[in-house]
Amino acid sequence: MPPQSKYFVTGAAGFVGTRLVQALIERGHSVRALIHRTTPSAPPGFAWGENDPFASDRLELVQGDVTDRESLRRGMDGCTHVFHVAAYAKNWAADPNVFTVQNVEGTRNVLAVAREIGVQRAVWTSTVVTFGPTRPGEVGDEDMPRITERYFTEYEATKAAAEREVMALAAEGVPAVIVNPTRVYGPGHLTEGNALSRLIDDYDRGHVPMLLNRGVNVGNYVLVDDVVEGHLLAMARGRPGERYILGGENVSLREFFRTIDRVSGKRHIQVPILGVSPLVFAWLQKKRAEWFGIYPRITPGWVRTFLADWAYRSDKAQRELGYVPTPLEQGIRITYEWLLRARKELA
Repeated sequence: MPPQSKYFVTGAAGFVGTRLVQALIERGHSVRALIHRTTPSAPPGFAWGENDPFASDRLELVQGDVTDRESLRRGMDGCTHVFHVAAYAKNWAADPNVFTVQNVEGTRNVLAVAREIGVQRAVWTSTVVTFGPTRPGEVGDEDMPRITERYFTEYEATKAAAEREVMALAAEGVPAVIVNPTRVYGPGHLTEGNALSRLIDDYDRGHVPMLLNRGVNVGNYVLVDDVVEGHLLAMARGRPGERYILGGENVSLREFFRTIDRVSGKRHIQVPILGVSPLVFAWLQKKRAEWFGIYPRITPGWVRTFLADWAYRSDKAQRELGYVPTPLEQGIRITYEWLLRARKELA
């Protein structure tokens, strides 16, 4: 990482953003973090102690929003490097335009101000879903043409649109690097952004998972610490305008749960599901949300997402950045042991 640099971080209160701020502070850097109204805090089970990044004199919190360029200017003024992690990554929004405003216009605002300020480098957090699903048995990379023009969710569509804008700006000289994390899990806030760790916790507590399509569809799973390290490597070594997949192992959902069984030493019940019932359930959840404002557990677009394969490799990040992913079982063990500590703290 560049010495004597000051980093501006959006999304600093989120799952990845919190860990990124922690990593920057631990490496001795100064950070200015954009937050909304609440001060980020350590999740249960984290023993930051004296290393609490949000109690550090090297961290400055700035209230603002990616939709407000003036707050971005205040936050970015004097900073040399930018991590734009913030996004609207939720399952649903009462106003679907929120996805466009936050993910597309927000990214446009961050990079416009970065160019205005004259920062040396910006790293933008995209997602692997912008590449689209993969064919059964195939493993994709950054050069794989998207095999479908269809986007399953508003999140996927708006992140893809934002990615195109970032690449176009990079071609005009904006020093922006793109990272594309896969399915992120690990210690951290058990929010919707850390849904996989919540899934691990629920599964270990005896909640019976429903395996869509018998759990055979493949996804790529990555430990949050690897994603954070990938961000730092992209800032130090990434080429502007390039995309870097930050992933781990490709496994089916069924194998993901089997890995939890091996780590926990427990056997759990799993219910395989076929047919259209998950889509019907998701459609009813979405309609209930639209009619009554009750946040849905899942929507049809996300069901279709999990009924497709998303198998990807991180060879480019490993080759160009020095990225080294953690094996899945080791990452699950780290997460599981943290969950056990968190439960004791909350007991």
